[in-house]
Amino acid sequence: MSESKSSRILRSLPRDKAFYFFTSIGNYTGESAASLEEFVKKILNVHVKSLEFHIYRGDFVKWIAGTLEDKALADKIERLRKLKPIGMDLRDRLYLVVSKHYESLKKSRPTSVSTFTKPKSTTIAYSRPQSKEAVWTQLEE
Repeated sequence: MSESKSSRILRSLPRDKAFYFFTSIGNYTGESAASLEEFVKKILNVHVKSLEFHIYRGDFVKWIAGTLEDKALADKIERLRKLKPIGMDLRDRLYLVVSKHYESLKKSRPTSVSTFTKPKSTTIAYSRPQSKEAVWTQLEE
């Protein structure tokens, strides 16, 4: 997967695009996730009834494919849904699928600027200006 696609999937969303966890229609848990990272963490914390409610309605697949734009993860969750796990089995399997996918996306992102290391030598050598031809010759060698 490209770095830009990974970064897009891993971005933080505005709150109006977040996933809101319910246990049934009209019964909001008070939990939401505005990024894939938050979603992974919430899988471990929200009531399992909420996970069951959303997976069988297709809500996770719709949000991940449509809002996060991650078709690969949406397909994995759809395959999990077809296995019809319930309870803690659902939580464990969903967490495994989503967290592994999340970790693989993090690895494909570009390294941060903070990992840049300063060159060891700080000595500056001055020389006379070179002609364009001399510079091009050095670059081609």
